[in-house]
Amino acid sequence: MALGDFTVRPRMLLITAWALPVGGAGAVAALALLKLIGLVTNLVFYQRVQSSLVAPGPGHPWWLVLGAPVAGGLVIGLMARYGTEKIRGHGMPEAIEAILTGGSRVAPRVAVLKPISAAVSIGTGGPFGAEGPIIMTGGAIGSILAQALRLSADERKTLLVSGAAAGMAATFNSPLAAVLLAVELLLFEWRPRSFVPVVGAVAVSTVCRGFLLGTAPIFPVSTVGMHVTAADSALCVVAGVLGGALAVVATWLVYRAEDAFSRLPFHWMWWPAIGGAVIGVGGLIEPRALGVGYDVIDQLLTGRATVSLIVGILVVKTLIWGLSLGSGTSGGVLAPVFMIGGAVGAAEGLLFPHVLPGFWAMMGLAAVVGGVMRSPLTGVVFTLELTHAWPAALPLLISSTAAYGLSVLVLRRSVLTEKIARRGLHLTREYSTDPLESFFVAEVMDRRPVVLRRGDSLDSALAATLRTDGGEPEGRRLFPVVPDGAAYPVAVVTRRALLHAAARRDPDGPAPTVADICRPAPVVLRPDDTLRRAAYVFAEHGVTEAPVVGHAPDEHVVGTVALRHLLHARRHDLTEEHHRQRLIMRRTVPRDTPRHEDEHAPADGDRIGS
Repeated sequence: MALGDFTVRPRMLLITAWALPVGGAGAVAALALLKLIGLVTNLVFYQRVQSSLVAPGPGHPWWLVLGAPVAGGLVIGLMARYGTEKIRGHGMPEAIEAILTGGSRVAPRVAVLKPISAAVSIGTGGPFGAEGPIIMTGGAIGSILAQALRLSADERKTLLVSGAAAGMAATFNSPLAAVLLAVELLLFEWRPRSFVPVVGAVAVSTVCRGFLLGTAPIFPVSTVGMHVTAADSALCVVAGVLGGALAVVATWLVYRAEDAFSRLPFHWMWWPAIGGAVIGVGGLIEPRALGVGYDVIDQLLTGRATVSLIVGILVVKTLIWGLSLGSGTSGGVLAPVFMIGGAVGAAEGLLFPHVLPGFWAMMGLAAVVGGVMRSPLTGVVFTLELTHAWPAALPLLISSTAAYGLSVLVLRRSVLTEKIARRGLHLTREYSTDPLESFFVAEVMDRRPVVLRRGDSLDSALAATLRTDGGEPEGRRLFPVVPDGAAYPVAVVTRRALLHAAARRDPDGPAPTVADICRPAPVVLRPDDTLRRAAYVFAEHGVTEAPVVGHAPDEHVVGTVALRHLLHARRHDLTEEHHRQRLIMRRTVPRDTPRHEDEHAPADGDRIGS
């Protein structure tokens, strides 16, 4: 069956069925990663065998604070060089690259080495989060299963993203944010065939998380007595702009650091150790900037952070996170972004009117997530699910969107897509309706086709095509051919084929007819097919023009549609975006003008781009 036909439904159910166990595996992988991080942290900083998630904290010898991140960086460099280079980085760009260029194939060793490297990095003091590695690990689980099955690249992508979103949901108990993250960052589409399986995986993962880690919010915030005034809402814009500015600085810092490391005169294997030295120096200045820092985020969001902690996190955490991430070590971005955003918001709370404890820290968190990751809705929903401060939805939306707007105006790409672009890939995250999906073949086709009969002689066929050739190059027009006395089935012939047959005909032989040189039509379209389906079947069969046949019982040829006609939808899209006109004072286009006629030229007195 041709591409674009509705064969998605049974496949969607099949992929959803496979996504459910992927969701359970993602929850188990998240638990294992958190326990592994806790084990390494306890071994390195407290010299005990425990798996509880703890922060390095203050009070350790200076040589341990300085040396542990360096040792961790050395281990990661060795793992990356002799294991797999895919463990470098924070996980999300690597998952995106696997989707874009690798057919959603992830090597099994990534599923093993990525969580181990992240546990070493974070457990030795790295200021990173567990979410990036779990995205790559969960994605690897889904991809490995998909590679064992007979699936298409799009179906492998769905299972990869299902595993990634499942791991995210289990890590933060945030199912809605995990699904939004999948849509905004990984799927590159919003279609039932992928959305339904991802939600199924996330649902299973969240249920499993309840049994494994509990169902309480990670950073609960009380909203009792919360009242947001109009002035507070206006200040949320200010908070968003400030958070967006910090996001711009942080993104700039990460990639300036990466540029600096790339100029070093020795192998990249040693770069994480240098990043570890930066972490160690930062830890000597502000020990609470080390590690995942969930305890610090909790203090910020509940209004219990001191001024020294706010300033220390805002300065030290931002610097050591950006500089060390540029070294190519292993660790996620969300938890550091949560902490940095919470710190900038808490600093704003020292000056802004009091709403409730931690209110402005929540605004800063959502703003920095929206600005750094260019995912404003994910920033809002993440904050709500982390805190369960549901009444704060509108202020969070204002702050996150303001930061997103500033980031888009100032930066060409986000912290995620910049890394993809540096690898020579083009990535867009702006979604809109495909104009090819909005138009039918009947709206753009040539309604006056030259229809030949199989019994027509070459001379009469050439005369018919010549009269309507319109000056187009020979061989570029396709002519439908129908049986004598019937309307279907349809064959096709080109003017070039007619001329070639006429030049080679034997004067002494029988007179050739169109039936001798026509061929069955590889593609037949219907008037109510969309241009998107036309583009699919053109690509599938390698053709650039096709006859258009009406529905039964007549099935007459009603037109032809060519590749050039598909550009009409793009022209209409450009007109909708750029053609500005005043409609209240005068009507420049009659109401009954069809869509295929109203945009070929601007109205009098108007101009495109005005």
